[in-house]
Amino acid sequence: MSATTQRRTAQKRQPTIRSTRRNEAIALALPSALPILILSVLPILIGLFYAFTDSHIIDIAPPNFVGLKNFQTVFADAPFWGSFGIGAIWTVSVTVLQVTLGLALALLLNSNLRFRSFVRVLAIVPWAMPPVVVAIMWQAIYSPTHGPLNWLIGTLGGPSDINWLGNFSLALPSVILVGVWAGMPQNTVSMLAGLQQIPQELMEAAKVDGAGAWSRFIHVTLPALRPVIIAIGSLSLIWNFNSFGIVYVLTGGGPGGQTLLPMLFVYTEAFHNGNTGVAAAMTDIILVLVIAVFALTQLGRLRRRAER
Repeated sequence: MSATTQRRTAQKRQPTIRSTRRNEAIALALPSALPILILSVLPILIGLFYAFTDSHIIDIAPPNFVGLKNFQTVFADAPFWGSFGIGAIWTVSVTVLQVTLGLALALLLNSNLRFRSFVRVLAIVPWAMPPVVVAIMWQAIYSPTHGPLNWLIGTLGGPSDINWLGNFSLALPSVILVGVWAGMPQNTVSMLAGLQQIPQELMEAAKVDGAGAWSRFIHVTLPALRPVIIAIGSLSLIWNFNSFGIVYVLTGGGPGGQTLLPMLFVYTEAFHNGNTGVAAAMTDIILVLVIAVFALTQLGRLRRRAER
């Protein structure tokens, strides 16, 4: 067989090989892609459909197409946009505290601490608890009549009847504290894993150069942990903005809407007021304006960093 004939035969085989490899890749990805399509993509598409209808939770008749009417209603709904302000305070406060305290606890757990393994187990206990259980436990702690927190304050000479979850000025900070306590272990575990990946040679070299503990933290630890901090901080922002369970059980959005996060507002509109079409429009706006834009921004930042 001549060289020209062999070249032509190889060129004919290449598309077949590429097609076979593509089919194999699709077959391998399908088992993991199907749950995502069924449990994530399909509900989003169904919600998008209902956003353009007059669907009502107690209406058994098929919904009618109303175009952009639901979106016009949402854009004119001042309380809904007010919930974004509360959501922003909640999201930024909880995320910053989770990342900061998670890093501090990770540094402590990475040191030569006595009973370090036992303390590590205790540190991740809140992460293992369901959000509803966490909320019920903190409800008992915050109880104005029988709560241990008020009892402790009373024994120290302070007021012992503080209504932590019913006071307009205290409800949101109290809920933020619970959110930080519940989500901090995940940040701690991620930070601890990042700390253990830092080469000890860098630390030893910094010590030899005369760098103190604070200098080593600023110039060695933080730069090495920057990718971990950015990743876990970005995910925490998205998760915290979508928070529902803890705040719903603790306050239900009260008192007077002081803890009414966007997702709680959507829930109220759908299941209390019954306007599922309007609630679907609210959800689409939240997904597009907040989560999708933020996720695309982070992906662009990571891509630019990779290109450097």
